[in-house]
Amino acid sequence: MMPKQMFIFLLLWGVRVTDTTTGTWRRCTDLLPLDLLSFVLERDTSKLVSGVRMKQAGGVRGIHFLGPDTLMSFPSSQILVNCDLFPEEFSIVVTFKVNRIAPKRNEYIFSLLEPRNAEKNAAEEVEDILKKDKKINLSGEEQQMKRKQVRKHEEPGQVILGLKLSQSGLQFFFKGRSEVVERWTFQRILLDDNQWHTLILVIHRHHIRLTVDCKPPLEITPSRPFPSDLNIQGSRVHIGSRGRWKGLFSGLLRQLVLVPNSDATRQVCPSSDPQLVSLSVPPLLLDLPVRKQQDDRRTTSSESAQQVSLGLERSCSELLQGQLWFNPLKKGLYYCDGSAWITVLEDHKRLDYVLEQQVLTTSSETHDIEVFQIPGVGLMAAMAHRASASGSAVYRWTDSGFQLYQNISTYGALAWRHFRMGKKVFLVVSNSGAGADKQHKKESAADFSVIYKWSNRRKRFVQFQTLQTYCARDWEAFSINQHTYLAVANHRQGDNNHTINSVIYMWNRPTKSFEVHQLLLTSGAYDWEFFTVGPYHFLVVANAFDGMTTSVDSIIYVWMDGRFHVFQTIKTFCATDWEMFQIGSRVFLVVANGHRLDGNGPSQYTINSTIYELDMIGRLFVRFQDIVTHSGLGVLQPRGGIFSGCCKLI
Repeated sequence: MMPKQMFIFLLLWGVRVTDTTTGTWRRCTDLLPLDLLSFVLERDTSKLVSGVRMKQAGGVRGIHFLGPDTLMSFPSSQILVNCDLFPEEFSIVVTFKVNRIAPKRNEYIFSLLEPRNAEKNAAEEVEDILKKDKKINLSGEEQQMKRKQVRKHEEPGQVILGLKLSQSGLQFFFKGRSEVVERWTFQRILLDDNQWHTLILVIHRHHIRLTVDCKPPLEITPSRPFPSDLNIQGSRVHIGSRGRWKGLFSGLLRQLVLVPNSDATRQVCPSSDPQLVSLSVPPLLLDLPVRKQQDDRRTTSSESAQQVSLGLERSCSELLQGQLWFNPLKKGLYYCDGSAWITVLEDHKRLDYVLEQQVLTTSSETHDIEVFQIPGVGLMAAMAHRASASGSAVYRWTDSGFQLYQNISTYGALAWRHFRMGKKVFLVVSNSGAGADKQHKKESAADFSVIYKWSNRRKRFVQFQTLQTYCARDWEAFSINQHTYLAVANHRQGDNNHTINSVIYMWNRPTKSFEVHQLLLTSGAYDWEFFTVGPYHFLVVANAFDGMTTSVDSIIYVWMDGRFHVFQTIKTFCATDWEMFQIGSRVFLVVANGHRLDGNGPSQYTINSTIYELDMIGRLFVRFQDIVTHSGLGVLQPRGGIFSGCCKLI
């Protein structure tokens, strides 16, 4: 019989298993949003894939399709893993800028096609298009690419489903009964030419709903429901086309996300920028300057040339909405909301809240500081020093500041973590050097990290237990059901092996020691973060490097039946730190991304770090905000006072 704890979790959180009740077909039950555009653009993060160009319109980036390149298509099995049938219910989120579409012309946003049929003389088709369709204005480069493409491609297969635009509106089509293609068309949508728009298409079995720019939705009730047995075996996804030149999307595409088994409208609407709401935008299309005005209103040349106006008096009107104004007399910065100036900064609002208190001279480079309290002793600070000769130092706070209290032998220390069990206080260090056992280090590439226990009698930390680690970057201590656990982030074994096991240890009361409880495979692990939401316990790892690239998945685990199981994977770029924080009842996770590196390509250090919010309805973390950082190393999370619930990327 299924344990009660597992049953409740499956019921509330929607962790589902593959449905095999319909014959031998496997259904798609994955709840994670599938970013189709990122999937093709991030195959090589150092450059843009062939067949597309990146263009910018109104300060916003999108991609323009030069042709139906093979790199803009892929087998559906690569994203709809272990699926034979397309989801019965799903959402599609797409952001694009439309051009004026010629009469009787269809442009495909995406399509899902059956396996290819026999070859056809596609070159003849291309020449017919180039000669007869004079409304398609192709550059010499595009014409050359078109001829080159069709010489090496087979005729694409039949349509399974897709989404296309025409002058008559938006059309969702799919293969229905008896292999007949059915079409559901929204004819009353208003899409301004040369403007960005975000469409959210929600498919339920018995109705279909379209939301444009977070406005009130349009709904269709079809005569027949969407099929529950739509076979997708061997099919391919084509972005911006249906695998042919005819019907190539001519606008700019910025976002294309498939959300199985979920209504994505709740995740992105309402929004302060409804035309550009973001569920998952490819990183290549982010990091943009401030977007220019898109409406018909005009500003003066001086106002349009500067983002901050300077002067003693300024009037705020709807025309100046979004304008910043600096008043040199008041030394204040103000923002126009369309009717009045809103104070951003003024002279009396000091920014130097943090003042230099003390300068500590350490024996070597310091990698980490752990601050904690010992009852009856006071505030302590353990510093992880790189040099093995001098070890690491523990300081104690006095009236005159921190003073050296104890020196502890460490070997390439990278981090400290303190924790308690009852009234006992412990410190564990991450050593990245072998210490005295150099021969063992040479043979196994192993290190030995050490747990220290506070001795009330000696008023010192004394060695308690030694654990084998591999270039340990971090320790995380936590308790679940009155059991104490330690998680170590093993970074690498030797110089090249980064994909290794990190370890969860559990305190064994009879033996009075920590013992291995679970192994979790990680890639250049840098940090662990444990947190609890309601009755559920989570552990997220910051994976930094797999030996080839920093573009790796970091993983969120959830605790079930005495072990951690994968809950969600998130693409990160040399992730160095995760922090969880709450604002009211909202739960957030923020990751510090260090840099992007792929193979022998150049490193990119100015990239986005990202804040994710827990969607209680969708039961997953969704992207909330991107923040530009420069080689981010961590997230500062002050606790207490006015800073409670806030965080800062550093």
